[in-house]
Amino acid sequence: MRRLHPFALAAVLLPLLSSAAVSQEQDRRPGVAVFPFEDGGWTGAPNEERQAMRVGLQQVLLNELSQNTSLRIVERNILNQIIEEHGLAASGRVDAETAARAGRLVGARYVVLGGFTDLAGSQPTVTGRVVSVETSEILNAEQALGKHDELYQMLVDLASRVTEGVDLPSLPERQLEERRSRPIPQEALRLYSRAQNEQDLGNTDRAVELYEQISEQFPAMTEAQEALKQIQG
Repeated sequence: MRRLHPFALAAVLLPLLSSAAVSQEQDRRPGVAVFPFEDGGWTGAPNEERQAMRVGLQQVLLNELSQNTSLRIVERNILNQIIEEHGLAASGRVDAETAARAGRLVGARYVVLGGFTDLAGSQPTVTGRVVSVETSEILNAEQALGKHDELYQMLVDLASRVTEGVDLPSLPERQLEERRSRPIPQEALRLYSRAQNEQDLGNTDRAVELYEQISEQFPAMTEAQEALKQIQG
């Protein structure tokens, strides 16, 4: 990983951190950040797809948490910038102290460390550990199980459980059921994850192609349409 001179690093990070600090001052809701998901093992999947799912599931969980207007969600690009420039999570695994340190830098109160296991297996699993930024303690650990094509519903459930586990306001039951009822198969999430990863790598044209494919084949996944609007201005 390329290391920047301390002055160059400060020039990169200070605008981001200043913006986050201003946002925190103006918005008193509890801030939540989500790290890229930890790959707990996925039999037969190529490394590129596993990496894509790490960032894709991170964004999907953020999308679901953002449905709860009682929370202030730290944008993925801000946290990822901190992770990259500080050399955090180079191995894909993060401890509670590291998560808390990153959370403090982005003005979060809680950090969620997500993970997945064998998404193509008979019982795929997604997990979430909630870390207190103030104390560096793991406050609770949640998991959601399901069938192969219930990955999206599992992430909706995980978002609900991690907030309930630390006594944060819950998403209203009716809204939660509306989210769970969306017909979003695992293939849509895999394409979305690839698009997110391509966008992170700066391959905008390829990301646009994938978002367009999702919008055509899986119109219920409106996140792809929203990503297209952001890219195209």
